[in-house]
Formats: sequence, structure tokens, C-alpha cells
Amino acid sequence: MRRVVVTGLGAVTPVGLDVPSTWDSLISGRHGIARITRFDLEGFKATLAAEVKNFDPTLYMDKSEARRSDLFTQFALAAAVQAVADSGIEGTIAPERLGVYSGSGVGGLITISNEIEKLITKGPKRVSPLFIPMMIANIATGTIAIRFNAKGPSLPVVTACATSTNAVGEAYRAIAHGYADAIIAGGSEATITPIGIAGFTNCMALTTSEDPDTASIPFDKRRNGFLMGEGSGMLVLEEYERAKARGAKIYAELSGYSSTNDAYHITAPAPDGESAALAIAQTIQQAHGERARCIYINAHGTSTPMNDKTETAAIKKALGEERARKAVISSTKSMTGHMLGATGALEAIVAVLALKEGVAPPTVGLKEPDPECDLDYTPGVKREAPFDLALSNSLGFGGHNACLAFTRAED
Repeated sequence: MRRVVVTGLGAVTPVGLDVPSTWDSLISGRHGIARITRFDLEGFKATLAAEVKNFDPTLYMDKSEARRSDLFTQFALAAAVQAVADSGIEGTIAPERLGVYSGSGVGGLITISNEIEKLITKGPKRVSPLFIPMMIANIATGTIAIRFNAKGPSLPVVTACATSTNAVGEAYRAIAHGYADAIIAGGSEATITPIGIAGFTNCMALTTSEDPDTASIPFDKRRNGFLMGEGSGMLVLEEYERAKARGAKIYAELSGYSSTNDAYHITAPAPDGESAALAIAQTIQQAHGERARCIYINAHGTSTPMNDKTETAAIKKALGEERARKAVISSTKSMTGHMLGATGALEAIVAVLALKEGVAPPTVGLKEPDPECDLDYTPGVKREAPFDLALSNSLGFGGHNACLAFTRAED
């Protein structure tokens, strides 16, 4: 097994258009939640979301390419361009040794919605010839590969809310086993559309709160559903010796990954948290995290009644009760909302920066802890600590569980 490190980061989020601005918002406890601006909200029960603000795709692609790309692809390419620039890897690697693993839980939902409306109102001849390549969930992966001439392993992942955690994890395995020397890995999502909001509302997943400050409150007993977010997170993963030889900036080592399934229900997590606990425990074992003295966990923490207490149980089972109570845990979904297929990659970035900077972002809005969510969830204010292990958890519809572990890259 070859060692794998993180050498580049990129993000487009509801609280920032790049990694520095996003990180500053998160550690400062500033959320990006407001009333939806994209469409008329008459008849909608869910009226709040965490939209990306002031995003200009032409900073990353020309106008004609932007017109031919769904918003989820625009977000993905923007974050990938940032991450590659941050890494300095472009021009240093053979095309066949560079890969792209970029996932999306849904794909081009905006395009799907728009083209179906055309079909109904104007007839089949008015459906765009670009409909298919704009909406398919793998197109962001292909677009990034084209931009960077990445001819190595290429894999779009779709595992609902665990999508980009799995994308990063599978990229880690590909590099560790020698199939690539570097991979641009992450995910993107853009589902703040009428059909997206209506669909998630009617399956009883979204909050109907009208107060932006209490709409996404993971681990709080007042929580009543997740809040839709959007955006993208991308990481450049690279084989350690190669990164060191070229003098790359190394943020952290990706030292563990596991993926499991509840095999229980299409939307609800298994209440016992056993499979999620197994993913966390296996990840810690791979990372030799049993020796870690100070642990940060970026929790999945969706602000749904079942997820938060199930994840609490899973963390306790994986770490043991005493060790779980010493861990510093937070849910940044309290500020970004749930970015679906992009959320795992962004939260992996948060875990990397928490480890590097020794700062855990808070869980904002957490004021009335649920008795069944009784761990240290960093309410309200950031926490400084000398972390030596950072975990990122993701739990998705379909029972998908995934966990990543980051440690300091030391010889």
C-alpha cells in the first residue's frame, strides 16, 4: 500500500466561493441559509435553502461552455480548477497517471426540470440536443478530465449523501494500489429546483422551518429535517513520495477509508447504527487511530430526527463510550445545509483543515441538545485543539455509510 496525501483543495459553497472564504465562514460560525431566490415559492412548504451566491462560471470556463453545462458541472469544474491550481500538479504528471473521481447524488436536475417543461409546453422538437450530456451524472467527471487531460482512472460515484466521501475514498484506494499517481476527487450538486425541493419535502426529509437561524440545527432536540444546500468540494490526492519529491504543499495524509451498507431501508438509517459504526471503526483501524490522543469528527449531522441519534450511537460503538465523549465533533451542515453529493468532499476538506489548523468549526444553532445526542458537538463557537486524527462521516439514502481518516503526513 502506497501512502496518499492531500496536496490541493477547492470549493464552491453556500458560505464561500473558494476554500479560504468557506473556511473563514465556518470557523466564524456564519451560515449561508436564506429564503430561496431561484423560483416562486407559492405552494411550497420548504422555503429556505443554502444557495451558492454570486457564482460566476465564466471565471472557470468560457460563456459557450457554461451555456452547455448544468450548474452542478459548473460547480465541479470551478472547485477542480481551484484544487489543481492549489496543488501545483498540472504539467508535472503523465496524463495516464492522473485520474478524476467526481460524484453527484442526482446529476443535472436543473437541466432535467427545464427540458421536461419544454417537452410538455412546446413539444419534443424543442428539447435541447444537449439535454443528455448536460444531465448525466458522470458529465462533471468527464468535463474535469477533458480540462486537465486526465487519461487515468476515471470514476463517477453515486451513493446519495455518501457520494463524494466514497469518491475520495475510492480514489485513495486507486492511488494506494498503484493504479494512478494522483486523482482529482470530490463531488458536486445543484438541486435547489422546484422538483428537487418538492420531492425531498414530500418524502418528509426537508425542514419546513421559516427561521434561517434554526432551520439546520443538528443534534438539537428541535430539529425537524435537513436543509438543502449546493456546491462542490474537490481534493487533489497524490502518492506521498511523488508529492514530496516535487516539493508539493502537503495538507494531510489520507490514511483510512471504509464503506458499508445498513441493508435496512431505502431512506431511513438502521437505528442501531451498527453498519455505520463498522465503517468508522475500520477507518480508524486502517489509520492506526487507536493511538490518537485528540480526535476531531466532522459528523454527517443532517438535522433529521433519525440520522443524528443514529450517528451518535454509531460513534459511541466505534470509539467506545469513554473515547467518544472525549472527541470533538461538529456538523458544518448547520451552516452549509446538506449539499447532498458534494457534502462529503467539502466535509473532508473541513476535516483536513481542522487537523492542519488545530481548529474545529462549531455546530451553530445548537442550543437545546437532544438527550439521545449526548456527545461533544461543539455548540455555537469554534474549538481549538491539537488534533492528531480527523474523521469525516457520511451516511446516505440506500443505507450507504462511508468514513475517511486524515492524519499528519510525517516520515
